[in-house]
Amino acid sequence: MQKQPYFIGLDIGTSKVRCAIGMPETNNPDVSIAVIGVGSAENEGMRKGYIAHPDEVAKAITEAVGAAERMAGVRVNSATINMNGASVQSQSSTGMISTNSQDRIITDSDRERVEEQATVINMPQNREIVQVFAKNYRVDGQDNIKDPVGMQGVRLEVDTLVVTAGVQTIRAVEQALSDAQIGIMGRTVSSVAASEVILTRKQRESGTAIVDIGAGTTNIAIVEDGEIYAVAVLPIGGQNVTNDLAIGLKTDLEVAEKVKVAYGSLDPASAVSRKVKVTHEKSEYIFDTARIYDILVPRFEELLEEIDKVFAKVKKSKRLPGGVVFVGGVAKTPGLAKFAQEPLELHTRIGALQHIGGVADNVNDSEYASVIGLMMLDGILGLEASPTSSQKVLGANGLFTKIKNTLFK
Repeated sequence: MQKQPYFIGLDIGTSKVRCAIGMPETNNPDVSIAVIGVGSAENEGMRKGYIAHPDEVAKAITEAVGAAERMAGVRVNSATINMNGASVQSQSSTGMISTNSQDRIITDSDRERVEEQATVINMPQNREIVQVFAKNYRVDGQDNIKDPVGMQGVRLEVDTLVVTAGVQTIRAVEQALSDAQIGIMGRTVSSVAASEVILTRKQRESGTAIVDIGAGTTNIAIVEDGEIYAVAVLPIGGQNVTNDLAIGLKTDLEVAEKVKVAYGSLDPASAVSRKVKVTHEKSEYIFDTARIYDILVPRFEELLEEIDKVFAKVKKSKRLPGGVVFVGGVAKTPGLAKFAQEPLELHTRIGALQHIGGVADNVNDSEYASVIGLMMLDGILGLEASPTSSQKVLGANGLFTKIKNTLFK
């Protein structure tokens, strides 16, 4: 891919496709990046993060990108995208090499070699590496090194987190993008992208989970010591809530969606019975708020239980000093943060975008966290301008740090 002067993020979600175009902000010291174009389109071609109808997905991509192009006045040829679906998994891996220079001074080449070594893992043929995160280096047994370049040693090791996805999932996304005539600059997981524009440095260091609850899936990333510690995707999202409401209220899905958006709440005050109405196709429907509340609570309890299982699997259940930060469309559910505190036994809050300028009012919502994070990553990969940049290793001295230190001083 050729280096481009703008950053383009493309969030291919289960219910919507969003595109954001940005550029470095040099005039405002409180703002790191300026959003100059955004676009959104309904996506009817995906189910729980998987592409079911490629032509519908391609159509949604074209519409979202076109809207962003018109606002920004630029042409989009490629973008950094998200990988979604429950096929996304992560595993730890270690790489080890011997330095080969005469003076044993570790070079950038040595770091690249050990990182490449860490990607040699046993995995089924139907899986492919999406991204690799360097967490920690060791030089001759000395641990907790963030950047080994310039140090002297014989043995260099790295601990990494390798994120993989099903080949079929990856190829389906590639085909939809090809049909929409959009190239791939890079790819990552939604929650990882969102963490870069939501979490503060203190939260990233202390240990924090970012939970992106979308329509079809819930993306989870745990960040600790400034590095990605774990990644997971659950096949549960806002569409499950809509389905529950449709069944429990004995109404159709369109009406249930309107009920969820207008009156779905986890605030205990919503448990008090009162009549509310929604209008659909010129017909009015009356529902009871207490009944709506009683339907929502079990589904969110199940989701939080599954989230805690992810934490427990990596020994972080109830052990995240930075707590949990919710983003995504479902994160706008009133009362979610307080509701989640007891079952997770952690501090919880709703995420907010940081240091974003330009047409920020258009994206000042947690559901845009993923696409803005993808846009930032696209700027990094544009600087790298490497044909293999989509699989570059990210870490303390990886790509996100480069864009912040180079572009956003």
